Amino acid sequence: MRVPLSWLREYVDLPATETGRDVQAKLVSAGLEVETVEHLGADLKGPLVVGQVLTIEELEGFKKPIRFCTVDVGQANGTGEPQEIVCGARNFQVGDKVVVVLPGATLPGGFSISARKTYGRTSHGMICSGDELGMGDDGSHGIIVLPPETEVGKDAIELLELVDEVLDIAVTANRGDCLSIRGVAREAAIAYGLPLRDPALLDVPGPNAFGYPVQVSDPLGCDRFTARTVTGLSPEARSPLWLQRRLQKVGMRPISLAVDVTNYVMMELGQPLHAYDRTLVRGTIGVRRAEEGEQIVTLDGVERKLHAEDLVITDERGPIGLAGVMGGANTEIADHSETEGTTDVVIEAAHFDAVSIARTARRHKLSSEASRRFERGVDPQAAAAAAQRTVDLLVLLAGGTAEAGVTEVVAPSAPHTISVPADHPDKVAGVSYGRETVVRRLQEVGCDVYGQDELIVTVPSWRPDLQEINDLAEEVIRLEGYENLPSTLPRPPAGRGLTHRQRLHRRAGRVLAGAGYVEAPNYPFVSEQVFDQLGLEADDPARRVVRLTNPLNDEEPALRTSLLPGLLGALRRNDGRGSHDLALFETGLVFLPRSEQRVAAVLPVDRRPTDAEIAELDAALPEQPRHVAVVLAGAREQAGWWGKGRPADWADAVEAGRLVAREAGAELVVRGGQYGPWHPGRCAEFVVVVDGVETVVGHAGELHPRVVKAFGLPARTSAMELDLDVLEAVGDDTPQAPAISTFPVATQDVALVVDKFVPHAEVETALREGAGELLEGIRLFDVYENEEQLGDGKKSLAYALRFRAGDRTLTVDEASAARDAAVALAGERTGAVLRG
Repeated sequence: MRVPLSWLREYVDLPATETGRDVQAKLVSAGLEVETVEHLGADLKGPLVVGQVLTIEELEGFKKPIRFCTVDVGQANGTGEPQEIVCGARNFQVGDKVVVVLPGATLPGGFSISARKTYGRTSHGMICSGDELGMGDDGSHGIIVLPPETEVGKDAIELLELVDEVLDIAVTANRGDCLSIRGVAREAAIAYGLPLRDPALLDVPGPNAFGYPVQVSDPLGCDRFTARTVTGLSPEARSPLWLQRRLQKVGMRPISLAVDVTNYVMMELGQPLHAYDRTLVRGTIGVRRAEEGEQIVTLDGVERKLHAEDLVITDERGPIGLAGVMGGANTEIADHSETEGTTDVVIEAAHFDAVSIARTARRHKLSSEASRRFERGVDPQAAAAAAQRTVDLLVLLAGGTAEAGVTEVVAPSAPHTISVPADHPDKVAGVSYGRETVVRRLQEVGCDVYGQDELIVTVPSWRPDLQEINDLAEEVIRLEGYENLPSTLPRPPAGRGLTHRQRLHRRAGRVLAGAGYVEAPNYPFVSEQVFDQLGLEADDPARRVVRLTNPLNDEEPALRTSLLPGLLGALRRNDGRGSHDLALFETGLVFLPRSEQRVAAVLPVDRRPTDAEIAELDAALPEQPRHVAVVLAGAREQAGWWGKGRPADWADAVEAGRLVAREAGAELVVRGGQYGPWHPGRCAEFVVVVDGVETVVGHAGELHPRVVKAFGLPARTSAMELDLDVLEAVGDDTPQAPAISTFPVATQDVALVVDKFVPHAEVETALREGAGELLEGIRLFDVYENEEQLGDGKKSLAYALRFRAGDRTLTVDEASAARDAAVALAGERTGAVLRG
């Protein structure tokens, strides 16, 4: 909300010495977020005056139309002679009053004006447009044409109110009252301890039977509807300069008088209004829910298909407006014109249900100034005053006549009252305010307060956000100053810290970061099309997703079941920006729907929920295991003087899984596998034993070329994903001191020939079991394939076996016997034979 300081001073007698910065500090202290203070005209320097165009000469021979003008500026130039000015604008003619900047002046942006020769003539100044003066566009896309009655030679800086300060306030969702000058003025009056001249305090005639007919069929959606009629408006009447300038300062563009007046009153009082061309409205104005499939063309020219929950304004033909959002094009106010301009208008000032308006605006992706206010809360009692203010301005500025008829349809309602202990704000803030201060602050907000120890507070109509006792406590605390609250450091009880799951989560991140991976957290939202890109089977459990009722993005309406889509997207973006050597990781939750769908219970807020209530809530939530995933592309080791480097490949992804498993203290079995996005011949399957049963906890390897193409990834991209919660369950990460033996190690190498399809993991497992307790370690150090030497379909696996006894030095015979036993068991299980 943009608030000009000059407009604010109309309703609060701020000290003359107060600057925008001073007011900003006061309002921030009261709890309003004033983001910036804009100094309009700060670098503007005159002379800037009103001139009248005397002659216009069209200059020929140039690529664009150029005009040489003489302009009467009175005595502003010191001579009284006409000012000669070259101008390229076309939207003015002889006799028009314009804004002229004379030599010696400075325009916004530090642009100095001097006499200069251009297009073969000397131009002594400029005829100005709104953009050149920092006013913004007035809709003309040309120079400013002033009303005919404007005095020649008058100071245009003062006339156009070019020097001002504008507060830009970020209004929170609960403070709809501050989306108006009236609301901000009330806050300023409280902050300075000054009286408020409320612009809504007007003499308003009561409803009668002569007003325009209105029928409200949905009183829950519209609990108040005021209609007033003004006839005999001058079609040629234009918005006066002061009104246009105020609209421009709050960020709105002047359009036409009737529309400008409704916008002006909305910004002033916070009550959205709409003006209908009375000659285009057919019969009774109605308020109802739309019928499914009904259509309307809104003022922005878009044809919209309506939903059954949309609240609409109708006449006998059907919808003529989306209630509280935007009017319809079929009753639009015509611009000023001698023959087609609107002369009779019906003014609508209504109060609509906030939730209904918010849903309609979101459903149609149509956010307007009106919907922003209605969905945050509008003062229902201000509707009649806003309608009267609009009528008064139209009569004053367009010479219209206000009809005597007043329509007001009101659904009965009682003011909201709250019972609050007088010392409740003291308990919330930890400060002793006392009853007197509490009552005074609530009354300043606009509440009626009665009672002694137990206060009965009637909430003002313009503060629908005050619903319960803590809201009232917040009002007292913010007005007394958040900065005055004492600061107390919390003292947590000893012995509490991170859970085991949290510690493992952090350690997994640290070990991957230490291995050169960069953490890349992603949003947990995915589209269901991503599973086709990942190549998952139609019956894959990962395709079952939790759908969001109200997604942030309609293209990603589901919660992820894998971390890979987000990580692959991050890798693609970084690769597209020139970072080709990438190693990214993420640890986060995935969301798996339960087989039985339950509705979550609403937990109490006045006490701690019981364990049973928490358990019931947890049972209604999807399962949320924590996963860890990595993706790699480009070079894993950079080339340099030290060597050629090497590219990242599937083995790096497998090693990332091993690193995480070691941190969890889990025994991870790695064997060949085949799943979804991974290349069938370069995919490793991670297995752990849970309660004696082998469980697959993840996969790693090189991605399938089809997946790489679908995601737009670099060639040979690799990835890994693991279920971190299962690793935590089976692992034992208790720190173990290393056993240092004083006896020497015996090393035996074996090369085994097996069929190509036999996985290395099966051979290694057999060797471990066959070697027995003397085996300290085993390492595969060579894989060799040669049909001439080994035979068709064979490969050679070379292992280094380390033997050691804890109580003696092993003999050669003992080490050889253990090696032979290992080879024998490997031959029995996998068909391995010693390479000759």
